[in-house]
Amino acid sequence: MQLEQVLFTQGFGTRHECRGLIVNGRVSVNNEILRDPYQEVQTADLIFCVDGTPWPYLEKAIVALNKPAGYECSRKPIHHPSVLSLLPAPLRNRGVQPVGRLDEDTTGLLILTDDGVLLHRLTHPKRHVSKTYRVGVKHVMTESMLQKLLEGVFLAGENQPVAATHVQLIEERIFEMSITQGKYHQVKRMVAAVGNRVHSLHRVAFGKFSLPDTLPSSRWCFINKEDLL
Repeated sequence: MQLEQVLFTQGFGTRHECRGLIVNGRVSVNNEILRDPYQEVQTADLIFCVDGTPWPYLEKAIVALNKPAGYECSRKPIHHPSVLSLLPAPLRNRGVQPVGRLDEDTTGLLILTDDGVLLHRLTHPKRHVSKTYRVGVKHVMTESMLQKLLEGVFLAGENQPVAATHVQLIEERIFEMSITQGKYHQVKRMVAAVGNRVHSLHRVAFGKFSLPDTLPSSRWCFINKEDLL
């Protein structure tokens, strides 16, 4: 693939802008500055640098973000900044979007991708992809409450019960819960249905992927499809 095309597909601007980056000596491969926009490069395992920052060539990008509070999972936020503002311009340019949504006050693992097929697979109700949350509640979480979450509860306006696939008490007011549905405010509504109230919500896992302890709040990293499924 021509070097100009590589930069273009990876979100570094228009073809004209990508050409300018190259001819101005701002792009390198294997520590060698390349100034020919039409130079052919192999994309397999390619890592190129723009202004000294390394970028892997990815046909489709999958990103794990440690979302802080105060951000909306929307391209057109209303009350708070978009989570996309936490990503560098090339990722925004190539159209990554959140896989599902986390509320403005919910923190933790958010997956974003420009792979439409993967996004559909991860969010389709029939796929039953697990999401795990660490939940802080107002009142002591009793064994009865935990058992009801596992057995299933009815949410307001719903005619079918929803159940957690896993619960684990961490402290008397903190527990972890896994769900496979994606209903509006589901965790908060489920906890309310057993007589408690959520005051903090932090997603710790999506599919097979767990939020790394080494990934600080507001930071992101590339991951592979195999990490999730």
